Amino acid sequence: MSKPHGQPTPEEIKEKQDLDDALDEGLEETFPGSDPVNVTQPAPSRQDGHVKRSD
Repeated sequence: MSKPHGQPTPEEIKEKQDLDDALDEGLEETFPGSDPVNVTQPAPSRQDGHVKRSD
């Protein structure tokens, strides 16, 4: 049988904290995840006249 719901054990608290820390680190490493990817390339500017681009 499972144990009744009560106070979490110190091991459970540490495991949850470790998981939370790992999640926070993963989110920081992928920030900003909400920025859209630019799928189009803007037209060349006047300063880009010397740069050759392929379509």
